[in-house]
Amino acid sequence: MATFTLAQIDALDAILRAASTSEIMPRFRQLADGDIREKTGPLDLVTEADEAAERQITAALGRAFPGCVVVGEEATAADAGLLDTLADADLAFVVDPVDGTSNFAWGMPLFGCMAAAIVRGEVVAAVIHDPVVGMSAMALRGEGAWNREADDRRNDMRVAGPVPVAEMTGAANWRFLPEPQRSRVGRNLDRVSVSFGYRCAAHEYRLLAAGRCHYLLYGKLMPWDHAPGWLLHQEAGGYSAQFDGRPYRPTVTGGGLICTPDEASFEALREALLGG
Repeated sequence: MATFTLAQIDALDAILRAASTSEIMPRFRQLADGDIREKTGPLDLVTEADEAAERQITAALGRAFPGCVVVGEEATAADAGLLDTLADADLAFVVDPVDGTSNFAWGMPLFGCMAAAIVRGEVVAAVIHDPVVGMSAMALRGEGAWNREADDRRNDMRVAGPVPVAEMTGAANWRFLPEPQRSRVGRNLDRVSVSFGYRCAAHEYRLLAAGRCHYLLYGKLMPWDHAPGWLLHQEAGGYSAQFDGRPYRPTVTGGGLICTPDEASFEALREALLGG
């Protein structure tokens, strides 16, 4: 597999930061009613910031990485066939220009700008940028995960240590689970210590990789939502798999995902939340 270098991930981070500065933050808490639209429902929104930032990021990636494929959330909403390019592309990027769009549209500072580099179907680099505080969480396959502060200081990221299920804190996003799985997970959440939801995978994965919680559970697996955070968690020392135990792949959008500190924690949490 071709490598993705520190210089290249720095370039990716700079692209996300630039779009955040020029297209996202100037629109935060400044959106007019006509700047916000529903896609599939009241919790699935798109704003002028999403579209403008994705256009800028896509153009910048094309200049920095000639010949790359860019699969953005908003572009894929218009052309679902873009997803089919991920498996075989020599270099592809998945981009979520504003993850947590509902929060952004409602003026809540819980959103992120994120992207992952994918080489022939394998996630090799990830950046999750927080435009509000200017911090980026970054990961390179085989090289670890770290936070880059606004002043360029680097702090390595590490997942929390394993604890019993009854002491676990994290996010269980059961909204897109099929029945009867959805109801089963809802009933079983009292088996963990805390379950929260930020409506923003960017911030949930950052908390997990930094050791501030123990687990995440997701049903729907669009690659721009999960490829960046999945690699961040892996490189911070975590373990994850789909509900049936298969490894996560950015080309698969169903089958659920559980992320935990280690494999034993995965097995215990899967049984607690998905079992009888």
